[in-house]
Amino acid sequence: MSESVTTYGSQLDSESVTRALEHIFRANLANEERTAKEDPKGQGMRPTPICIWGLHGIGKTAVVKSFANANGWKFRYCAPAQFEEMGDLHGLPVRSDPNPNISGDETTIYMPPEWVPKPDDEGPGILLLDDLNRADDRILRGTMQLLQEFEMFSWKLPPKWQIVCTANPEGGDYSVSTMDDAMLTRMLHVTMIFDLKAWSRWASANGVDARGIAFVLTYPEVITGKRTTPRTLAQFFAQISSIADLKKELELVSILANSSLDMVTATTFVAFVNDDLEQLINPADILDAPKWAPVAEQIKKLASGKGDAKRVDRIATICTRLYLELSAPVYKPKAKHADNLVEFLMHAELPNDLRFSLHRDLVALGGEIPGMLRSPKLAKLILGGI
Repeated sequence: MSESVTTYGSQLDSESVTRALEHIFRANLANEERTAKEDPKGQGMRPTPICIWGLHGIGKTAVVKSFANANGWKFRYCAPAQFEEMGDLHGLPVRSDPNPNISGDETTIYMPPEWVPKPDDEGPGILLLDDLNRADDRILRGTMQLLQEFEMFSWKLPPKWQIVCTANPEGGDYSVSTMDDAMLTRMLHVTMIFDLKAWSRWASANGVDARGIAFVLTYPEVITGKRTTPRTLAQFFAQISSIADLKKELELVSILANSSLDMVTATTFVAFVNDDLEQLINPADILDAPKWAPVAEQIKKLASGKGDAKRVDRIATICTRLYLELSAPVYKPKAKHADNLVEFLMHAELPNDLRFSLHRDLVALGGEIPGMLRSPKLAKLILGGI
């Protein structure tokens, strides 16, 4: 994160942000339930909102939506930057006349906006105030009661609802309204940053094109945080997923890349395709291979560059993708996996530092994985390389 911008809270990757949300939500719900039992009116202490800061396109909104979907929670979305006046926040006034036969009993009431959960719509649920600090300063001030009391003068959130805000950093090139201390102290804060392995795990689990994942793992430096972000990369990979042979459609691929990414990244991806790196061997091809010799030969070819050069970048990408496959929650060992994994780790083209690093990371996974690595020959090779 650049020193020219101001953010708040610990800097966390997307997986750590999710873990923080889980704890905060659990604590909020427990406190609300406990205090509701102690209150004569049965009204529990309202939760503490959380604000997720971070650069654009990094996946802040997606993390919140994914949490709600994964846990079966209700979800409401609001973009305060779209509000023109306070009526968009607290609703519009309507005339109420309880008894037309009585003069003077008329009052003005407010109809809550459509995005507000209904009074009987009890949670757990999340109200997401997206890009909160892109709202006009007047609107921003108007949310202070909502953040403090979980209500406006015209409506209130039902029990067991949480408020999550997202925000872009203050300073730099972002057009945002500054939050003062009175607003900041109404919320808990974390700052979400990009992490290569966390993104790769998310991409693998969400069906992102494997060639795109291989590209990002090979050239992580292309994620500039300007036009090339995790969001724009996912958009681009979705566009090319239906193109079976990228090299045959290179002109179209280039057009699509330039439509989503900055010029350097687009050019790098075209070179990636021209260099046949999109054909990097997949983890399943390694683990499920009925015979190891053809796979070993393919790895040897991938590791060879021009002349005597070694393509360590290719091997490193294969190692990372293999780790992601084995560390996925849905992974289940099959008959040939242990033998093939050992063969891969003993491959002559695997540099000692990559071999040791991958072996260490796999052992740290626990569960069934360490048992797959039991091989006297592999143990001797690992110890010899330390």
